[in-house]
Amino acid sequence: MDRLESSDPRSIGGYRLLGRLGEGGMGRVYLARSERGRTVAVKSVKGELAQRPEFRRRFSQEITAARRVGAEWTAPVLDADPEAAEPWVATGYIAGPSLAEVVDRDFGPLPENSVRALTTGLVRALQAIHGAGLVHRDLKPSNVLITIDGPRVIDFGIARALDSAMQSSGGMTRTGSVIGSPGFMSPEQVRGSVVTAASDVFCLGAVLAYAATGRMPFGTADSGAHAVMFRIAEEDADLRGLSGPLYELIAACLEKDPERRPDVDTLVARTEGEISGTWLPGQVLAQLGRHAVQLLDSEDPEGQTERQDAASATTQPPSMPSTPPSAYHPALAGGPNVSPYQAGRGPYGYPQPWMGGGQHTTYGPAGPYGHPGRTPRPARPVRTIGTPTWVLILLTLVWTVAALIHSISLDATLSSHPESWLVTAHPEYTALKERSQIIDVFGGLAFLVTIILWLMWFWRVRLNAEAFEPGRVRYDPGMALGVWFIPFCNFFMPKQIANDVWSVSRGDPPEWYQGRRYPPRRGLVSGWWTMWVIYFIWSFSQFFSWYDETTIDEAEGIIALQIFTHFFAIPAYILAVVFVSRLTNMQDDRIAAGA
Repeated sequence: MDRLESSDPRSIGGYRLLGRLGEGGMGRVYLARSERGRTVAVKSVKGELAQRPEFRRRFSQEITAARRVGAEWTAPVLDADPEAAEPWVATGYIAGPSLAEVVDRDFGPLPENSVRALTTGLVRALQAIHGAGLVHRDLKPSNVLITIDGPRVIDFGIARALDSAMQSSGGMTRTGSVIGSPGFMSPEQVRGSVVTAASDVFCLGAVLAYAATGRMPFGTADSGAHAVMFRIAEEDADLRGLSGPLYELIAACLEKDPERRPDVDTLVARTEGEISGTWLPGQVLAQLGRHAVQLLDSEDPEGQTERQDAASATTQPPSMPSTPPSAYHPALAGGPNVSPYQAGRGPYGYPQPWMGGGQHTTYGPAGPYGHPGRTPRPARPVRTIGTPTWVLILLTLVWTVAALIHSISLDATLSSHPESWLVTAHPEYTALKERSQIIDVFGGLAFLVTIILWLMWFWRVRLNAEAFEPGRVRYDPGMALGVWFIPFCNFFMPKQIANDVWSVSRGDPPEWYQGRRYPPRRGLVSGWWTMWVIYFIWSFSQFFSWYDETTIDEAEGIIALQIFTHFFAIPAYILAVVFVSRLTNMQDDRIAAGA
């Protein structure tokens, strides 16, 4: 660990920094302590990456998914802020050297029993990572930390955010851009092909070969990174010195064809066994002891003065700043790129009581809804509710068309007689009335079932949006149902929730929420809502029946209102079908992608 430099911050997100642990392609890693005294590793992302909206979006998604990974064989994700000026993530600190340090500096190649135990731990780490829907993409010796209890894998899933930041708008990797570490990449990464869980299996084989032989299986970068990548894609690995089951396992992992590699579950079955404290050589155990002592000797670089300042600050009563919104809203004031959600404010920079009154943080102890004690529910597939919902809306649309045709025909039939006639005196009154009543009954039943399914679907997509990106959706989840029954409020509040759910589900960058009252690409949502409101306003005519009127003239007036209402109901139902179908597909695609 190195000392902090003058350019380094002294705290990040409430974590007091103690020293530098390292620096890589994404940013710097610091040793830090939380306010409760827990030792953590905080990775701060470089500013140039933070300027790319696609990186921020993917970084947020990957952090959300990484939180679902178990902590037994990995460094657990504890906290994060993807919306900070320089996004950061805090993970549990692993007090041990990396595999690269052990092999290159402290010991050399590990004995076979140590490599077998290393294999057991890494395979189970990949099983947990893949089980959360993540692909590591950058498994290498420096991302494997060694402890007495076994190896720990770090930085899982984060490379995917870097991958997205280095891609062009067409989705292809930019010329010369390669995600991964030369020498520990898969052929798919070298060729720019689709990267799946099988890529991590190949990287696992390269890491195990390195641990067992002390050399990189495809050569070092001294001869050029491109030469190494060519050998990865086209030539066999150098596995000299390996034999027996260990050789067979590593060779199987290093197959060029992803389909021929064993999957993680197969590897788990081949590496059964416990890891004990004797799995490491004595020299490596001594190094672990030195790491522990160094951690205990780490002091607060700021000393007692800052602690006293922090203590005095906590004694001051909280107050609302008397500054205008532009003073704290980054898009209006041009200040630091801090999300208004971090301050308990809505997407346009104004305080929002439903977001926790200034105590809300995206990944903080206040919970994703801005209230203490609440935690995000995992996203659940929507199709089981979404498909019946849009199908039923489609059937209601068919009924609406039938009702429109019936109303036009009814109006023509009644208009063939004098307007002053009693409606009951019309010769076809009884037959027309019975036909209208049948249509009304079927329409009422269809509408009732549609409303129930709609509310269930709207509740589900609202909860999923919170799971995708906590803090990005306004109002509490219960309001997703309640607002439809609140007079006057149902003219605007459901649309606000729908706006947020739509943008979160599609993965819109957070910047679209800041200082822009109408983020782009919401035409479908706005069109559906406009037609629905117009239809809702005129739907009062459905509560009147033409056959209850006295004269034909009065009956024709009710029928004309119903025809007018049906004309607006048809596009409202069509757009609702598209809206439900599109949003359901977007959410299920994100769930399938592990986002």
